[in-house]
Amino acid sequence: MDVAAALGAWSATGGPLHRKLADGLVGAIERGDLGPGERLPAERTLARTLAVSRSTVVAAYDHLRAEGWLESRQGSGTRVRWTTPASSAASGRVTIPGGSGDVIFRRLMEGPGSVISLAAAIVPGSPIISEVTGSFTSRELDDMLQGSGYVPLGLPALRREIALFLSRTGLPTVPEQVLVTSGAQQAISLAATLLVRPGDAVLVENPSFSGCLDAVRAAGARLVPVPIDNDGVDVDALDHLADRTSPAAVYLMPSFHNPTGVMLSESRRRRLARLAAERNLPIIEDNALRVVRFRAEEPPPAIAAYASDGAPVLTIGSLSKVLWGGLRVGWVRADETMIGRLGHCKAVHDLGSPVFTQAIAARLVARLDEVQEQRGRELSSYLARAQALLAEHVPDWTWRPPEGGLALWVKLPAGDGGEFSQVALRHGVEVVPGVTMSADGSFADHLRLALVEPPLLDEAIVRLGRAWAAYAPSDAAPRPQLRVIV
Repeated sequence: MDVAAALGAWSATGGPLHRKLADGLVGAIERGDLGPGERLPAERTLARTLAVSRSTVVAAYDHLRAEGWLESRQGSGTRVRWTTPASSAASGRVTIPGGSGDVIFRRLMEGPGSVISLAAAIVPGSPIISEVTGSFTSRELDDMLQGSGYVPLGLPALRREIALFLSRTGLPTVPEQVLVTSGAQQAISLAATLLVRPGDAVLVENPSFSGCLDAVRAAGARLVPVPIDNDGVDVDALDHLADRTSPAAVYLMPSFHNPTGVMLSESRRRRLARLAAERNLPIIEDNALRVVRFRAEEPPPAIAAYASDGAPVLTIGSLSKVLWGGLRVGWVRADETMIGRLGHCKAVHDLGSPVFTQAIAARLVARLDEVQEQRGRELSSYLARAQALLAEHVPDWTWRPPEGGLALWVKLPAGDGGEFSQVALRHGVEVVPGVTMSADGSFADHLRLALVEPPLLDEAIVRLGRAWAAYAPSDAAPRPQLRVIV
C-alpha cells in the first residue's frame, strides 16, 4: 500500500506536524484506504517518504497506539488494529493491485480545500454549454421523454455527430462504429474488460497517465512498460516486447501523450496500424487530449485511419478536456462487431449514458472545431504563463515544451519527486510525483504539473518555489543557463 497516497493532503491542516500525521492516518483508516491488519512502513522509511523527521513519525505512531488505532509487536512491525472503530467500513474497501491514481482521484473526491492542486488536469466549463442547453424547445424535450430512455450504444444523434467529427479529422467513420461512454475513463475500462483477462500482459507507454493505468490494472492486467521519445512510443521496442510477452492489448496516447505532451509521428502511426493487423493485436488509442493542442496544424489522423479493415484498433475520445468534465461524454470508435461487444459491456455496466446529456453533447460536437480553437488559445496562454513563472521561481527545473495536453512534465535537478511532493503539500500545493505516472516505478526525478487558470497558477508556482527552497536537496546540480529542454 502506498501510505503517502492514502494520506492525501494530510499536512495541509493546522497544528503540530505529528498530530497532523496522526490525523491523516486515522482518516486513511476510516476511509478504508488502510485496512485492519495492514502493516505500516517502518518509522525511518515513512519519515523519508514524507520528508519529515523520524521523531514526527514516532510521535504519531505512539499517539495512535495509545488511542487504539495501531498496534506493534516484536518482529511484525506496526499494524492497523483489527478492532478499530473504522473496521467495518474498512472491510468493504476496493483496492487495485499496483494502483497509483489516488493522488489525482482523491482531489476530485475531496474538493479543493486550502491546497492549490496541480494534480488533476481540469478545464472550466465552456460558456457554449449554457448557450446550447438553452436552445432546446419544449417539443424537443417532450420528444426525448418518449421511449425507455435506455440507449446502451448511445443516442443516435450523438453517434452521428461523433462520426462526422472523426471523419473531419481524417478517420472515416459511420455512426454504427461509435459507442457513447461516460467519458474516456469508462471507455478505457470497457475496452480492458472486453480484451483483458487476469494475468494478461498489456503494453503501455512509460510514463503514462496513472488513472488510465489503474483502469487497465483493474481488469487484472500485467503492465509492460514501453519507452517513448520525442516522436512518441518506441515502435521497435514495442514490437520486440510483443514478441516476448504475447500481450492482450496495447494502450497508447498518440495525440497528445499524458504526461509529456508528445505527439506520435505519422510514420509510427502507420507502423502501429500494420502491427495491429499483422499480429491481430488490439490497440487502444486514447485520443481524449487530441482536441487540446498548442500548435497551429492539426495532428495526424488517428492510428485507426491507417489500419486495414478489421484491424483491432479502438479509438477513444472525450469532451471532458475541451468542454467540461461534468458532461461525462466520451466515445469508442471501432468496427461494428467490436462496438456490439463493447455495447453489451456498457449495458451491463449502466444501461447507457443519460439521454439529456447526450442530446446536449450532440449539439456541442457539431461545434467542436470552433470550441477547440478557443480552448487551444486559452490553454496556450496558461502554458506560456506557467513556463515563465517556473523559469523565475525554480530556474533549475527543466522540461520539454508540450505540443498539446493539459500538463507539464518537469525534471528535477536532484532529489526525489515523491519526497518533494510532501514538502510542496506543506506549502499548500499538490503535485503528482513522476513514479505515479509510471508502470514500473521509474521517473522518481519527475513531476507532473497540471495547467490551471492563471490566478491559481501564479500562487501555486510561487509556493512551489518556496517548497523547493525548503527542500534544497544536497545533491542539487549547478543551475543551468538554459531554462527549458527543447
